[in-house]
Amino acid sequence: MADSKEAGAEAPPAGAAARGGLSLLSQGESEEPSAQGSALFLGGNEVKSRAVVKYSSAPPRTAFARLEEKTDLKLPPANWLRESAKLGPAGTTILGNSRKSKPFSSFGMAYDFIDSVGNDVDVVSDSENIKKLLKIPYSKSHVSMAVHRIGRTLLLDELDIQELFMRSSQTGDWTWLKEFYQRLIDQKWQRKKKSKEHWYQKAILSKFLYYSINGDGAAQPVPSAAEQQESSSSDQTNDSDGASWPAPFEMPSSVSEDPSASSQGLKNDFVRNILWTFEDIHMLVGSNMPIFGGGRYPAVSLRLRDNNKPINVLTGIDYWLDNLICNVPELVMCFHVNGIVQKYEMIKTEEIPNLENSNFSTKVIKDIAQNILSFLKSNCTKEGHTYWLFKASGSDIVKLYDLTTLCEETEDKYQNPFTMPVAILLYKVACNMMMKKNQNKKHYGTVRTLLLNCVKLLDKSRHPQIIASANYMLSELFQLDEPKKEESSDSPLNENSDESYSEEEEEMPDSDENGPYSTSSDPSDDSKAVAIIKSVGELSVPEKYKSIHQIRPSCAFPVCHDTEERCRLVLSYVLEGLKSVDSSIKKESDLPAADPNTPIPLKYEDESTRGGPEGLEKQMALFLDKMGSLQKGNYSSQSGMIPGSWQHKMKLQLILKSSKAYYVLSDAAMSLQKYGRALRYIKLALQSHDTYCCLCTNMLSEVLLFLSQYLTLCGDIQLMLAQNASNRAAHLEEFNYQTKEDQEILHSLHRESSCQGFAWATDLSTDLESQLSVSCKCYEAANEILQFSDLKSQNPEHYVQVLKRMGNIRNEIGVFYMNQAAALQSERLVSKTVSTAEQQLWKKSFSCFEKGIHNFESIDDATNAALLLCNTGRLMRICAQAHCGAGDEFKREFSPEEGLYYNKAVDYYLKALRSLGTRDIHPAVWDSVNWELSTTYFTMATLQQDYAPLSRKAQEQIEKEVSEAMMKSLKYCDVDSVSARQPLCQYRAATIHHRLASMYHSCLRNQVGDEQLRKQHRVLADLHYSKAGKLFQLLKDAPCELLRVQLERVAFAEFQMASQNSNVGKLKTLSGALDIMVRTKHAFQLIRKELVEEFEQPKSEESPPAADSPPSLNREEVTKLLSIFESRLAFLLLQSIKLLSSTKKKTSSILDEDVLLKTNKQVYSQLLRATANKNASLLERVDLLIHLLDQLARGGGGSTAVQ
Repeated sequence: MADSKEAGAEAPPAGAAARGGLSLLSQGESEEPSAQGSALFLGGNEVKSRAVVKYSSAPPRTAFARLEEKTDLKLPPANWLRESAKLGPAGTTILGNSRKSKPFSSFGMAYDFIDSVGNDVDVVSDSENIKKLLKIPYSKSHVSMAVHRIGRTLLLDELDIQELFMRSSQTGDWTWLKEFYQRLIDQKWQRKKKSKEHWYQKAILSKFLYYSINGDGAAQPVPSAAEQQESSSSDQTNDSDGASWPAPFEMPSSVSEDPSASSQGLKNDFVRNILWTFEDIHMLVGSNMPIFGGGRYPAVSLRLRDNNKPINVLTGIDYWLDNLICNVPELVMCFHVNGIVQKYEMIKTEEIPNLENSNFSTKVIKDIAQNILSFLKSNCTKEGHTYWLFKASGSDIVKLYDLTTLCEETEDKYQNPFTMPVAILLYKVACNMMMKKNQNKKHYGTVRTLLLNCVKLLDKSRHPQIIASANYMLSELFQLDEPKKEESSDSPLNENSDESYSEEEEEMPDSDENGPYSTSSDPSDDSKAVAIIKSVGELSVPEKYKSIHQIRPSCAFPVCHDTEERCRLVLSYVLEGLKSVDSSIKKESDLPAADPNTPIPLKYEDESTRGGPEGLEKQMALFLDKMGSLQKGNYSSQSGMIPGSWQHKMKLQLILKSSKAYYVLSDAAMSLQKYGRALRYIKLALQSHDTYCCLCTNMLSEVLLFLSQYLTLCGDIQLMLAQNASNRAAHLEEFNYQTKEDQEILHSLHRESSCQGFAWATDLSTDLESQLSVSCKCYEAANEILQFSDLKSQNPEHYVQVLKRMGNIRNEIGVFYMNQAAALQSERLVSKTVSTAEQQLWKKSFSCFEKGIHNFESIDDATNAALLLCNTGRLMRICAQAHCGAGDEFKREFSPEEGLYYNKAVDYYLKALRSLGTRDIHPAVWDSVNWELSTTYFTMATLQQDYAPLSRKAQEQIEKEVSEAMMKSLKYCDVDSVSARQPLCQYRAATIHHRLASMYHSCLRNQVGDEQLRKQHRVLADLHYSKAGKLFQLLKDAPCELLRVQLERVAFAEFQMASQNSNVGKLKTLSGALDIMVRTKHAFQLIRKELVEEFEQPKSEESPPAADSPPSLNREEVTKLLSIFESRLAFLLLQSIKLLSSTKKKTSSILDEDVLLKTNKQVYSQLLRATANKNASLLERVDLLIHLLDQLARGGGGSTAVQ
């Protein structure tokens, strides 16, 4: 081996010689040696071995002093038994009081290298234990080891039965094991004393090592061997006493470590800790072997041998494994006879297996290692259990017992001294895995199993801090941050949801691999053993005990099928944590006794909460005052917890977790439309948060954000409850239901505060106005919170959502008050004056709309702002309708107040259009606002036309205003766009044209003088009648309106004819009037169609018409219009006949006129006969008119005919 290879094998850090301080290698130092591990080629059989020193407290290596021949080792050197950094504990403990038998040595290493435990290391142990295991097939001596499983790592510790039973008589903590041992294994147990030869060999080795360090160490006097043994024994007693174990564990970042823990606990007493990879087995090994320089290589191990005793296989394996573990390439042996030094011999590590009398196969050693590990992996399956690997002296049978199961059969299951260190290690490994930021969720099953086993091991009354912390970490495994999304199952989650893997009985390996139970004289012996190796010879057979199980085949993480199940699991852990914290607070006796199963009466309904929205103002003021005091840090706990204590910090975390879980539950219930349940959960979330506020000394902005989110959701729930009043009884029942778990959590919260800080927000009211007001106050409170600590700018999305909701709820309340005002108005029969109550409702409604508009404008939400402006316009129209003039209906005039409010409405609709900008932004809203604006103008114009304010304005001015308003209404009435509203728009436009035409017609009749103006009115009347006729003809359900327009047009023609003097002019006008009459055929066809449908309907079916059927025909109106039409047609035909007859006498006959005259006479004759028949039905009269109009059209009665 080259020197460079060994250079990295041991790299002690600077200053590591200071005993007791743990100096870990940096990442670079730790990794470098791993690349320089040694591969040893031994006797042709390759065994892969690599050793990386993770920690060393040894000083830099110096050469050993080569002793002269004939040196007497029986004489003590000057520095003997003085503390030496070069020898470490090997020097002072060599006389038999070595701490290697300390039963918790592996735990000290595991604590220091927590990253390795549970993941990539198979075994953690003292090198002496590793050697003892690998020598089992070669040795007759007894083996007794404690085995613990943490994740996929096994911790091995020597269980010195004699030492433990000696202690048992003093402390009583191993009595159950002593009884078991005597009953099943060694009935005549007695302490075996070590021989004088043993102590002689120990002493001579110790003196040899002190001679070899050349006497230049800073030798310090140490206590005598007897004193040291006594102190060592007492140390061990304390260390293994289950009741007095400290709690050297790291809490989550939120929880402080117990300050006393750092000064006590399990120490890592080894000079060096080595990560040793032997074939495919990864081991973290502790070693105290002194290593020297001075040979052909930078590192050698030093051994003393009696020249008269040849090296046997056991010694050879011992030396070989020590050198492999410490990566030492050479062994220096000093031979002596009766303590007199004879000679030195240097042997390479790879040559050791081939020494005379010490031949062994490295391949077999590898097989033994793999078999033992597989045997332990397959059978030590339960995390937290203490297993005992035992081979009696001289026996070939190796047995594995589960001491935890045996211990549980005794009265006190916490008697097992291993319980506490195992629990702490489980906790620390879980903690370490949780702390890794890049930790994948697939390891959460492992973490959960570690923590569940940790909690199971501990006594709740003795270790509340670890139990509370473990339960908090268990709750942290479940993600609650995204309530809307279900967890993505990127890890294989198994079905055994709530049971951890460790609680299930592990399937035993096949019998041909593990062998049947050995035959024994005492059959009960076998029944207690978990597994048995019937002969140690089996361990040498390659892959005899091949592990058929992964050490952790599956750590089941519960499959939560829905959000509620996940949250319930979290709350169960939170409750256990809270119970642990509460049980540890001393002042419990000062608290009033409360049964957690009994709901706590809520005595907060004072007069301020019963006053509806007015009482809410007071509640809100108190709340905001409280939020202000939180910023200063106002601590108030009723249970007497000390701020800064672990109880205080842990309870804060648990309460916050419970509030988050309840929030997610509430959100889930909300999405299922279970609003009563949602309100109950958000109430619990807010009660948790209120308690948090009472305990918190420094409010984090993150926690304030949670509160804002809770209040926002609470506002949503109250709004949905208001909108679903029909199902109120079911919601109330859900709201009042409470699980036992919720009651117990609430009981824990009530230990700290009254939990009434948010009672105003979570009350289930039966009053609609109150519910809407509470919802609004929730959003306002959520918004107020965002003003603290600059949360608004840090969480812009949430801020926008809150303002949107505020705008929306204010719109809802505004509409509520507006509808109430409209209802009051419709009930007002006697008094024509506006009541004070109406005015108050208008003010409230207007205030809500105004605030809502401001909310939407502040977040640039143009569409919603436009909708609220539209609603404000509607409110103004309701105000206008309320002022519809006092006094008699016949004397009614359009009042100035009506005009004022209608103009205000117009202003708001125009603002809404300006807010939208263009139709593209939101076509539906744009069209809706246009329609409302058109309606307002139309209503205003109609009222001015029908109830003209002649007492205040001149006729001309009124006509001008009506004309302007009508034209504006037309402007905003879109007749061209195809939509559901198109027929309405067409009807509106036709009505506007009809009204304008009627107005100009009326002006023409009543006006005298100013010929220019008359001519203008005549043209306008004709134009509007024409447009009205065309639009009404497009509609299928307005035949009466079309008929009326056409009749008015005929009357207009008659009026024009009256002022004409020449027969030619009159005849032309008459021809035009008859042409209009012919065009009404379309209207009569529509009327006939409806009359036929009515007639054909079976009389037995007296069912109401379908909702989408057109309104039934107004027979009275049709009859009236029909009579007028018949009389006007008769009049026009008579006038036509007269005029045509007179012109015929004066001028020569024209063929066309003859035909026309003849047709007109025939039609007139038929019409007179028909009108004389008073018994004709409506349908018959309509049929006749259609027939007559057809005749006129064919005979040229009119210039054109329209189908």
